[in-house]
Amino acid sequence: MNDLAVSPAIAGSLFPSDFVRTSADYILGRQRADGSIPWFDGGHADPWDHVEAAMGLSIAGEYAAAESAYRWLADIQLEDGSWWAAYRDGEVHNGERRESNFVAYIAVGIWYHYLITGDDAFLQRYWPTVERAVAFVLALQTEHGDIHWAVDERGAAREDALVTGCSSIYKSLECAINIAHTLGRAQPQWRRAREALGRALREKPQRFDRTWESKARFSMDWFYPVLTGVFSGAAARARLQKRWDEFVVTGLGCRCVNDEPWITVAESCELTMALLAAGERHRAEKLYCGLHRWRDADGGYWTGYVYRDSAIWPEEKTTWTAGAMLLAADALVQLTPASGIFTAVQLLPEPTDFQEALL
Repeated sequence: MNDLAVSPAIAGSLFPSDFVRTSADYILGRQRADGSIPWFDGGHADPWDHVEAAMGLSIAGEYAAAESAYRWLADIQLEDGSWWAAYRDGEVHNGERRESNFVAYIAVGIWYHYLITGDDAFLQRYWPTVERAVAFVLALQTEHGDIHWAVDERGAAREDALVTGCSSIYKSLECAINIAHTLGRAQPQWRRAREALGRALREKPQRFDRTWESKARFSMDWFYPVLTGVFSGAAARARLQKRWDEFVVTGLGCRCVNDEPWITVAESCELTMALLAAGERHRAEKLYCGLHRWRDADGGYWTGYVYRDSAIWPEEKTTWTAGAMLLAADALVQLTPASGIFTAVQLLPEPTDFQEALL
C-alpha cells in the first residue's frame, strides 16, 4: 500500500494525503533492531499494543518490518505459550503477570498480515506460536465460558474476568480458528471455547468484575463487544446508542472513561470500527475525520486530550495510537484485503461444513 493508491477524494475527506506513509514512518522510527515496537522512544513494549502497531506496518506495505515484529514475539514466547505484560530494552519490564487478552492478540496480527500478503509460508511459520498462545489462554477458561484475565508471576490464575479483555479474546479466537482452518488443522475445541465465551459475554454479566469495582465506566467495556463481534446488527446498534452521550464528545472524540474530560485517540479509532460493524457508517466517518487534529508534524498522534484544560495529555505519541489510526482507515476505505477484520465476523467453516454443502 502507498498513498498514491488512495484517491484524492477519499484522502481529502477522511485523512491527509500523506497519512499512511507518515504514520508508518512514525512506527518504523520507534521500532527496535530486535523487532519490538515500544510505546514510544525509551518506553516499554507490551504484546497487545506491539501487535496493534505491527498491523499498521502491514497496512502500509512494510511487510519485512511487520514480520520482524512477529518474529520478536515468537522468539521470546515462554514455554507455556504466554508473554509477560511488558518488555523494555530486551528485558522483562513487568514480570508480575501475563494477561490472557495480551497473549491471544497475536492471532489477530498474524491473520491480518496473512490476509494482506497471502503468504502461506508466513502463516505456517507462526502456527506453532499461535497454537501455544491459544492453549495458554483457553487453559484459563472457566466452566461458565469467561476467561481469567491473567496469571501471576508463579503462574497462578488471577480469577476474575474483564469484558474488554474477553471481548478481545473473542476476536482473537475467530482469527486463530481461521488460521487453523487455512492450514488444514481443524480445532473444534477452539470453536466450542469461542461459543462459550460469547454466551458468557452476552448472557452472564455476573461473571465479570466479580472481585473489583465495575469497569463499566470505561468506554471499551461499552463498545468492545460490538467491535469484536459479540453483538451485531440491531443489538449492536442498540448497545452503542444506549451510552453514546456518556462517552462521545461531539467534535472531539470518545472519552476513555465516562467521568473524566479526557478523549483518547485510539479508543476513538476503535469506536469508529465498532460503528462500521454496527452499520453506522455516517457516525463512523464523522468521528474519524476529527481525529487528525491530534497528528503531530512527525506523523505520530497524541494519545489523548483533556478538553476541560485544553491540554494534550499525556504528552506521548504512542505507536499503537498510530496503528489504530491506520486500522480505522483500512476499515473505512478498504486499503487492504484485511480491511473487514474488525467490522464483520468472518469465521471460516469447519471442513465438514464444506463437505455437507456439496451434498
